[in-house]
Amino acid sequence: MSDFLNDLEGRSSDQRDQDIAMALPQQIALAQARATGFSDHLKGVSPRGILSAADLAKLPVLRKSDIGQAQSKNPPFGGFTTKPANKFRHVFQSPGPIYEPGEISDDWWRMARFLNACGVTENDIVQNCFSYHMTPAGMIFESGAHAIGATVFPAGTGQTELQVRAARALSVTAYAGTPDYLKTILDRADEMGVDLSGITKAGVGGGALFPSLRQEYADRGIRCLQCYATADVGNIAYESSAMEGMIVDEGVVIEIVTPGTGNPVAEGDVGEVLVTTLNTDYPLIRFATGDMSAVLPGQSPCGRTNMRIKGWMGRADQTTKIKGMFVRPEQVAALVAKNDSITKARVIVSRENESDIMTVQVESEKQGSQDIEASVLETLKMRGTVIVMKPGSLPNDGKVIEDQRSYE
Repeated sequence: MSDFLNDLEGRSSDQRDQDIAMALPQQIALAQARATGFSDHLKGVSPRGILSAADLAKLPVLRKSDIGQAQSKNPPFGGFTTKPANKFRHVFQSPGPIYEPGEISDDWWRMARFLNACGVTENDIVQNCFSYHMTPAGMIFESGAHAIGATVFPAGTGQTELQVRAARALSVTAYAGTPDYLKTILDRADEMGVDLSGITKAGVGGGALFPSLRQEYADRGIRCLQCYATADVGNIAYESSAMEGMIVDEGVVIEIVTPGTGNPVAEGDVGEVLVTTLNTDYPLIRFATGDMSAVLPGQSPCGRTNMRIKGWMGRADQTTKIKGMFVRPEQVAALVAKNDSITKARVIVSRENESDIMTVQVESEKQGSQDIEASVLETLKMRGTVIVMKPGSLPNDGKVIEDQRSYE
């Protein structure tokens, strides 16, 4: 079909299986030979016996904690890349800290397929509102847009009034960024009396696209689709115009397993997403994302033939994405540890006016919250409302992060 990026999206199941049967042994052999981290992690594995996603279940799971530990001993990448850091065009740092490599050519993160599904073409100017600071999100989307031939305005985050004026002056036609921030820009434009009706396409990620927000964009004449991507892997799955689940990218192999294990679940059951990439620079194999999803049966009505998943369905642990950034249980523990007056803390995320709201409840004999608010910003990397409670007030249920948002 004419709206496909290339013929890979329309392959028959048999052809895709044959291609994977050729690619997987080559990828595993490459990782064992050229990435010291994998020579240990996959010691004793015969690449010739790994010909399918089902065969991958024979291999150990690679978790982000494994990479973090390896990076602390063997910086910056822990031996999981096939070339040294100075041979990459970029090096990024994500919370943890975890370091990721990056390239700027050949759609290295495979984002062009998603942007093409959004309808972005060489005639578009894309306002890219993903961060360009330390983390790779901005470059992930920019590289995909350039692969299509689109022009990119690297706007990054914040300075909303300037974003509005630039979008108007540049006649921006497409947006890339977190789901919420486009609404922030459009609402500010309304307040300023600036017409941004030229924006008709949006490709979003880094947070949930709630149905009410998607409808608000549709009412403005904007078709908004979402992808599922990570800093480590790049694009994993994406929506098409059919908006029935997310289609797995052609450059990865997906498994859904019981959380905390490498055991595949039955088709349709919810489990943790494992990703094996076909990226020869950074050949992650059975990488545990920590995200939950499930396989959707059948084929997308848009004609793309690869496996579909239901999209993001929560975390296998309590790690939660708020305003496009992960907040992890260990960060909440660090908040308590660095404040002698706090005995217990709980982060609650909710929604208000189509935006994420973070509230931090703390048990403390101290009444004031000003010092704690500063500590929240430093530790959790974003501002939140602090509520000081008497010791013993928080539920004794083991939760340190509570997501109250509705995903229906």
